[in-house]
Amino acid sequence: MQKKRILVAPLNWGLGHATRCIPIIKALEENGFEPVISSDGIALALLKKEFPELTALELPSYKIQYAQNGENFKWKLFKQIPNMFRAVRNEQKQTEKWLAEYQIDGIISDNRLGVHSKKVPSVFITHQLNVLTGNTSWFTTKIHHLFIKKFNICWIPDVAGKPNLSGKLGHLAKTNLNIKYIGPLSRLHKKPMEEIYDLMVLLSGPEPQRTLLENKLHEELKNYDGKIVFIRGVVENEQKITSRFNITSYNFMNSAELETAFNQSKMVLCRSGYTTIMDLAQLGKKAFFIPTPGQYEQEYLAKKLNKKGLVPCCKQDDFKAARLLQADLYKGLQNVAKETVTWQELFGLFEGK
Repeated sequence: MQKKRILVAPLNWGLGHATRCIPIIKALEENGFEPVISSDGIALALLKKEFPELTALELPSYKIQYAQNGENFKWKLFKQIPNMFRAVRNEQKQTEKWLAEYQIDGIISDNRLGVHSKKVPSVFITHQLNVLTGNTSWFTTKIHHLFIKKFNICWIPDVAGKPNLSGKLGHLAKTNLNIKYIGPLSRLHKKPMEEIYDLMVLLSGPEPQRTLLENKLHEELKNYDGKIVFIRGVVENEQKITSRFNITSYNFMNSAELETAFNQSKMVLCRSGYTTIMDLAQLGKKAFFIPTPGQYEQEYLAKKLNKKGLVPCCKQDDFKAARLLQADLYKGLQNVAKETVTWQELFGLFEGK
């Protein structure tokens, strides 16, 4: 019997959306489905490396350009809204073509607004029921909800009650959206390993901010007293490893290598992206956050976790290596899931249950 084919399509915005789809793709395979992966740019490159045996399809890029200066981040994004709507229309057309061409039986879209169809069950994944953009949050949230309503259901990778990881991003006072909390998603597992690195630096996210932070950290950490593993978050054809002084650098790591590096590191210096937060909670790691300048969501999450005494943070321009000592005074993140998600129940949608 032909396995049911499920199209899994994460947004290409840094690597977070793609990496949190990895446990979903694995669960689909374990439950007798055939995943078909689709995205663009580094998100698609990463998934192709993780799942070389699966059909991989390229979606049109949203072609988002990011501001060099964090303060202009929002306005640069707003100016590109017409481009984004065009890309959403294009991916909608492309999705309909693929349904017939690849006999797709269901869709799981991680923040790709146009990847849905009335012909098959369509799931939207987001941790942002509130889309924070400062004084325009009400507007961006309303637009987001209009798109979410085009899907059969919205899965939120968090828990419904407290304590939770996403705070007001993933929780609404009241809503008529069809939502289901599926618990945090992580492709990583906690393993008992000797800690050989004092610090793990994990970079990801949109350019040019990724490169700006990389350059700053190389400067600030050159006199750091301890061993550092530095993962640059640049997905290329071949893995490149370089060692200089106390720093071992990788351009990227696959999931298994990343899991080992996490488990072998005492603490992690990274952006406060939601996927990274879910990974840190799963592994119970201490961390230090530098949110992407101008990204309200990351700034909100960093401040929220700092206030709760879990993870220290600072602005990109203010970072100094000495600040890492603060991490010892904070509790670190812990797993908030009380019960584990049953994939069988979630995937029942594709079986007509």
